[in-house]
Amino acid sequence: MTERQMLPGCPYAKKCGGCQLQNLSYPEQLKWKQAQVRRLLGKFHQVEPILGMENPYHYRNKVQAAFGVTRDRRIVSGIYQSSSHRIVPVDSCQIEDSKADAIIVTVRELLRSFKLTAYDERREQGFLRHVLVKRGFSTGEIMVVLVTSTPVFPAKRRFTQALRARHPDITTVLMNVNPYRTSLVLGEREEVLYGKGYIEDVLCGCRFRISARSFYQINPVQTEQLYQKAVELAGLTGVETVIDAYCGIGTIGMVASAHAGRVIGVELNRDAVRDAIANARANGIRNIYFHTADAGEWMASIAEQGERADVVFMDPPRAGSDDRFLSSLMLLAPRRVVYISCNPETQERDLRFLTARGYQVKAIQPVDMFPHTHHVETVVLLFRRTPDSPDAG
Repeated sequence: MTERQMLPGCPYAKKCGGCQLQNLSYPEQLKWKQAQVRRLLGKFHQVEPILGMENPYHYRNKVQAAFGVTRDRRIVSGIYQSSSHRIVPVDSCQIEDSKADAIIVTVRELLRSFKLTAYDERREQGFLRHVLVKRGFSTGEIMVVLVTSTPVFPAKRRFTQALRARHPDITTVLMNVNPYRTSLVLGEREEVLYGKGYIEDVLCGCRFRISARSFYQINPVQTEQLYQKAVELAGLTGVETVIDAYCGIGTIGMVASAHAGRVIGVELNRDAVRDAIANARANGIRNIYFHTADAGEWMASIAEQGERADVVFMDPPRAGSDDRFLSSLMLLAPRRVVYISCNPETQERDLRFLTARGYQVKAIQPVDMFPHTHHVETVVLLFRRTPDSPDAG
């Protein structure tokens, strides 16, 4: 790393607001994030040095562009300005995948040539609302999702052919219909226009199926570091029962399965569970099982039935876990909890809950998943204190 690893002269800096730390060199960003984690979590345990990236650019394997029209009816595409619905026109971003950016620009050009319109939020009319591009960095597979306001897509076959003619490495194209006035990008209705309707990628030696609506970590390079550290902290010996709460498409659970007796993944998103089951089959993993359920309710239910788990991996959304989930964790009483968080502020709140009820923090590892932004990922290991436990104290 060099002292000048920052975003030199980003033309969108003042309007976008996405890269809050781009005025700092990359080593300075890491120092800032280390200090933030230490300030919030340092009272629980010593914080290990943050794991940074060797090349902190173009790391986002998922790129989402909003489409709209200006007052003079020009089609624009880009990102929403921070805390607003104002589109900042962007053709190329230094943290997004370059190929994805190029595809989005091509879609915008094709709209004009096919005489299609972008969605106008003020008038609630127009055709294309968003374009979502996902790319498997290991496999090279590319998914393009065209989010439309209506299922009527004139010349959709020719449009898809024209897009693939410009970018033949696209492996699947989907149309997702979202007719509602909502801040959600994707709707429920989906149609495959080309390819198999999903892509695959390889992470930590496992192959994963990724659909339009399923969650997959945005920075695969740092995700490998994150998951390897999480599994290492879990201290698995090959006999443990492991629960992967908020399991998504099964990534962390599948990585852990090689070191555990059995793994149970729990996830509310049915599309993600479907992908998780397919992922386990594709990788020949026979000791992992998945449930479509609220993780907290499911854990409370099995605890009441006398079931136990040795380790729980939890990776909640930015809002952290609610009291209901944490209370169900208390009922289940696993020996170890590995808490992965993308928000150390809500993690600090949850750690206060857990440490007041019999758990002790034994390790804290920050990981820089989102260079140039103020976000930081942390992995925390907790032990359940018991009077006869050698791990306690």
